[in-house]
Amino acid sequence: MSSPSEAPAPDTRPTGVIHDLGYRPYGGPRLGEGPVAWSFFKTGLRHTYGLGRSGRSKVLPMILLGVMLLPALILVGVLVQAGKVLGLDGQLVAYSTYPLTTQLLISVFVASQAPALISRDLRFRTITLYLARPMRRRNYVLVRLASLTVATFFLITAPLLLMYLGGLLADLPLWRETGRFLGAVAGAAMLAACLAGLSALTAALTIRRGLAVTAVIVVLLVSYTVVSTIQGISIGTDHPMVGEVAGLFSPYTLVNGVQVFLFDVPEATPTPPTSTAMGLVYCLAVVGVVLGSIGGLLWRYRKVQP
Repeated sequence: MSSPSEAPAPDTRPTGVIHDLGYRPYGGPRLGEGPVAWSFFKTGLRHTYGLGRSGRSKVLPMILLGVMLLPALILVGVLVQAGKVLGLDGQLVAYSTYPLTTQLLISVFVASQAPALISRDLRFRTITLYLARPMRRRNYVLVRLASLTVATFFLITAPLLLMYLGGLLADLPLWRETGRFLGAVAGAAMLAACLAGLSALTAALTIRRGLAVTAVIVVLLVSYTVVSTIQGISIGTDHPMVGEVAGLFSPYTLVNGVQVFLFDVPEATPTPPTSTAMGLVYCLAVVGVVLGSIGGLLWRYRKVQP
């Protein structure tokens, strides 16, 4: 029997208090995969030009866009102000030639923006958050590729549109200029799809942005340098067929060859396709590059753990 002087042992069981913070469950509409993909596409497109990102991210794409427009603006000024004096009856630089003239700027753009869209998600594992939403891997790849393609298409087409409007102000034949411009727009779409696919696939192979940028530049610029060298040698040695085959291995010469074959535009390479068979091969090669890039990206992201 315990002594009456002994005090009872204190209650050491933990206690807690529930606070009502006012949180309420979400009661609004829950969007499906389509709206999520559309929002994802718009965000990626804006980010390629630094919109919605830091000021430093806007510098390079905006400078590249401005430098792409500057030569076109100068050409338009000469055509409008002195076209009749100089007896000009067409553009100083053909629409189909302009992308090859500015290929360095275009290559730097896709080389800098493809890793920003692709490699960063892999490096910082944000892809796990994207795949946790109602979005399948296939749609993630297609949306990212679509954002880069549209951004590249805008970069290529903007100066062409400026040249077209300048041609109309200079009273060039409307239907002729419109036909040439639309052919150039089709070529710009093919070039943007090829460049975006190759650069995205290259960037997806590494999580290091610097390495991805270097690899994309090597793929695009070195391939064009090698191809143009082979084409020049083939013309000098009277073997144009070798140059035509070599043109298949650079997106710039490949797309220009398709434009020459389909739209009969001025040649921008030494050895464009001269036969129907080779022209069809060029067209199939463009399709193969785009589909092959998509297939490679799907294979790459199939190995990524969410």
